[in-house]
Amino acid sequence: MIARFLSLPFFVILMGFGAAAMYLPAAHAAVVGDFGVMQIFFQSANLFLVLTALIGIATSNRVVRRPGRSYLISLMAAFVLLPAMLAVPVRLAMPDTTFLNAYVEMVSDFTTTGATLFNDPSRLPDSVHLWRALVGWFGGFFMLLTAVAILAPMNLGGFEVLSVSSTGRGATSGGRTAGSQDGSQRLQRFSVRIFPIYFFLTVALWVILLMLGDRPLVAAIHAMSTLATSGISPVGGLGGASSGLSGEAVIFVMLIFAISRQTFSADQDEFGFLRLFTDPEFRLGLFFVISVPALLFVRHWFGALEVDEHVNLGQGLRALWGGIFTVMSFLTTTGFESNAWGQVRDWSGLASPGMILMGLALVGGGVATTAGGVKLLRVYALYRHGTREMERLVHPSSIGGSGSVARRLRRQGAYVAWIFFMLFVLSMAVTILSFTLSGLNFETATILAVAALSTTGPVITSATEMAIDLGTLADSTKYIFAAAMVLGRLETLAIIALLNPEFWRG
Repeated sequence: MIARFLSLPFFVILMGFGAAAMYLPAAHAAVVGDFGVMQIFFQSANLFLVLTALIGIATSNRVVRRPGRSYLISLMAAFVLLPAMLAVPVRLAMPDTTFLNAYVEMVSDFTTTGATLFNDPSRLPDSVHLWRALVGWFGGFFMLLTAVAILAPMNLGGFEVLSVSSTGRGATSGGRTAGSQDGSQRLQRFSVRIFPIYFFLTVALWVILLMLGDRPLVAAIHAMSTLATSGISPVGGLGGASSGLSGEAVIFVMLIFAISRQTFSADQDEFGFLRLFTDPEFRLGLFFVISVPALLFVRHWFGALEVDEHVNLGQGLRALWGGIFTVMSFLTTTGFESNAWGQVRDWSGLASPGMILMGLALVGGGVATTAGGVKLLRVYALYRHGTREMERLVHPSSIGGSGSVARRLRRQGAYVAWIFFMLFVLSMAVTILSFTLSGLNFETATILAVAALSTTGPVITSATEMAIDLGTLADSTKYIFAAAMVLGRLETLAIIALLNPEFWRG
């Protein structure tokens, strides 16, 4: 039975898992005594499981001629169509909202963006908060799995920087890595390999946050949001939690898994955590986590000296930690603010550096992680190419060393990374233009574009003094925001691969 289910089209499998996941918030609602919400989630799960079974029967004998194309279309369908199914219980549990709001909320959660249209957390039942976090957690695992099982063979999602093959080749070729049997086997093999680690880390973080004083629901949602880098919270962020700075320290450690793919090492033959300190993504991420808070600390320190000559060292160290944690959080596109982040501003008397947070979100985390953004590996490739070009200006006849892999990273890798960066900038410009045409001012349009394309929803409230209320925006703006989140999660190169004429031939 399991083998038969796993042989179904990938989108049908996702529908089945999404429908079955609705039983968890139904069980939670039953435990807390919210039987109305329990009935909604339970009946929705039953309905969509039946629908999944019917679609599965209808497509069970379907022959896939282009497996690479099929998987890429399934990825697009998962981000566009699956949230419509996931939004049904949210709409029924909240009769005072529209289906469009519920749909955009689910797109935000499933893409691990974490932007919410409900600014007042008390407006949502606890089971709906759990469902939001669960959808985000499921979306995080979905990205981990598809990155190594689908995008890697196609040389997409950041793998094109180190690949010797052309970008998107797996989507149009009939090679072994793109074969349906091999693709299905890759999905099953990496699922068995990644999910236990992903699940264990989530449970471990949940238990630790419980021990540090958080309520069970808050600890569970923050644990899922950390591993998925979605930044979803039922209490408006870490400021509403009870774990304090100790909880932030534990979350900080878990965010390392969004810095480098070597933590899971899904594209290697052995566990690669020991290779972490030699990984360029991790080292570049560590550079940002150290240098940016240090600059902010020095900037704020001199600002504090101008305000008051007697500076409290303890407050300074607390502000330094607030900078380190917040930089790490936004670099991994999670978006949690430290409890000491507000003290950074109050302590120095200077405004919040929202542009820095937006820049960190645009850089993003590691390839084949749950983080969004441009990705550290592409930034590193551009950096290596730039340093090599400066060396050639001084020594035109010099030969770059470090092996063939480093040379390929500096040449072909940097070339592809630059193409992606320009496409990302073009996507940013088009998104901002679309937002402004829908009636928003330039500042609001820019913040929304950064939040959507980098999948860092909390930027909306952190990069500006006045938080943007997504729920009050026009319907056209919400559609644009949802499309931008899908584009930011799937990435522009994958969209271009879908538009390749060879993709549809045969």
